[in-house]
Amino acid sequence: MKILITGGAGFIGSHLADRLVYEGHTIIVLDSLLRGNKLAKATFDKIEFIKGDVRDLDLVVRASTNCDIIIHMAAVLGVDIVADNPAETMDVEIIGTRNVVTAAEMNNVKKVMYASTSGIYGHSIFEKSLSEEVLVDPKTSYAMAKRYNEIYLASHHQEKGLNTISLRFFNVYGMRQDNRMVIPLFFEQALDKLPISVFGSGEQTRDFTYIDDTIEAVVRCMELDGCEIINIANEEEYDIKKVAQMIKEITNSSSEIKYIEAPKKRYDYEVGRRIGSSHKLEKLTGYKPTTKLADGLREILKNQYTKNNI
Repeated sequence: MKILITGGAGFIGSHLADRLVYEGHTIIVLDSLLRGNKLAKATFDKIEFIKGDVRDLDLVVRASTNCDIIIHMAAVLGVDIVADNPAETMDVEIIGTRNVVTAAEMNNVKKVMYASTSGIYGHSIFEKSLSEEVLVDPKTSYAMAKRYNEIYLASHHQEKGLNTISLRFFNVYGMRQDNRMVIPLFFEQALDKLPISVFGSGEQTRDFTYIDDTIEAVVRCMELDGCEIINIANEEEYDIKKVAQMIKEITNSSSEIKYIEAPKKRYDYEVGRRIGSSHKLEKLTGYKPTTKLADGLREILKNQYTKNNI
């Protein structure tokens, strides 16, 4: 197939491009490179790369010509960056997604896949893991825009028959992720023998999903039609202080774990507990993530950090 990946030079997008190129697909990547280029050189040499902003409709239309699928991953990421730039965040999400849908309709692209987020569940705490049927409660500009886009895509399916698959990612981690995210930040602090900085008590939990599992789930979902919203979660929760301790141990670091007060601007992003259900993913595709966090962390250490760093 011929596939456009917006934001394809980012963390998840670059890994997805690796996989799809390996499988023999023709890949076009549209990315502004605002946060650098995470594409492997071997992959970059085999794709068509277009530098630009997803808010440029003409560019998105050109990039998606003759495509079978658009996988829309372009977004503003990182809690601090999003918190400081809420309008920019919503512009990229809403204008970008509108352009993707418009381009799909103009170019007769039959399917749009969209990178949503577990953040749309907000501060809701449930005894069991979060399923797609749970009433969402987005609190931030980022999460609100993501939820809006899920509804927008579903509306285009209902009205115009566009196949739309929205994927709610739960705390994806792995190689190439930068320190805007907690796991690479902890690795850098541990390897540099700096204090590992944990916001609050560290008792807040997250469901960490390894990048390889995430990509496998995305590829499986490419086979789906209709209109679906699907969690991609590992179904295990770890508190942040445990993650810090695990990284300290596997790096043999002497760093202390330091608990600090979270900045006020992060309040809406600080959720007490979050664990997702991948039951629907498994039901639709026969697959669900299985990589244990300890195994994923060891893979990152082995593949991203050299012995000289330890």
